Amino acid sequence: MNNDQAPPRDYSAVDRLIGAFDQLIRTAAPAMQPATRPSPAEGQPELPLMPSERRHSAGLMRVNHTGEVCAQALYLGQSLVARDDQLKRFLTDASAEERDHLIWCAERLAELKSRPSILNPAWYVGSIAIALAAAAISDAVSLGFVEETERQVCAHLEGHLTELSADDRRSRAIVDAMGADEAQHAINARRYGASELPEPVKRLMGAQARVMTTLAYWL
Repeated sequence: MNNDQAPPRDYSAVDRLIGAFDQLIRTAAPAMQPATRPSPAEGQPELPLMPSERRHSAGLMRVNHTGEVCAQALYLGQSLVARDDQLKRFLTDASAEERDHLIWCAERLAELKSRPSILNPAWYVGSIAIALAAAAISDAVSLGFVEETERQVCAHLEGHLTELSADDRRSRAIVDAMGADEAQHAINARRYGASELPEPVKRLMGAQARVMTTLAYWL
């Protein structure tokens, strides 16, 4: 038996761009691979909701789904430019957890008889451009961007837990589990050497997030 292994392939810039486009298609497509972890909604009862509560839950979960589309783009863009192999592994692992979130949210939207945002492809493209720009500066800035993004996402998810009906246990279970993962991503980014972003950049990120969440809720 031959134990020789082929050397790892050195992917060109074109290869990576093709991979990014493929990731866009798979992220935006309705049919996705199963999540690697069971949905936190499993085992939670589907209690009756008022029509207004159901519409609000659908709007919030659509926002969360769009956030996860952006997360796929952010982690992919940063991993394409990351210089450190250990950092690349962190970004890849975090992206896999974010993909679980994406699938959980898509499944919950279907249960609520709703749909993802029609603007998701545009948000994906914008997010990957931002990620590439941050990662091109330095790994520390890239990680700082991850940390601040995840901090803002955690605050956003905590807000959703106050808005979701107490009877929407399935959505609440998903949002709660997502929040725990996002908080850990922020902690890990700091451990890997994230630099603190300037306050104007943080405020700009927050403003952009508000635009995205408002549009995704309705569209």
